[in-house]
Amino acid sequence: MITKDMTIAQVIEEKENCAPVFMEFGMHCLGCAIAHGETVEQAAEVHGIDLGALIDALNKA
Repeated sequence: MITKDMTIAQVIEEKENCAPVFMEFGMHCLGCAIAHGETVEQAAEVHGIDLGALIDALNKA
């Protein structure tokens, strides 16, 4: 299960098919250094993305 406290890198390591979900939400820098330490919650806030919608989409992937 994907949670808001996981880093983007952790999510992609756990479920590789989540990468396209991040892209669909406008998060294109999945390989950058920030993604390795940034949580899903932090990334959603920075990008102005609805956290609940993102978490739901990631868990459905």
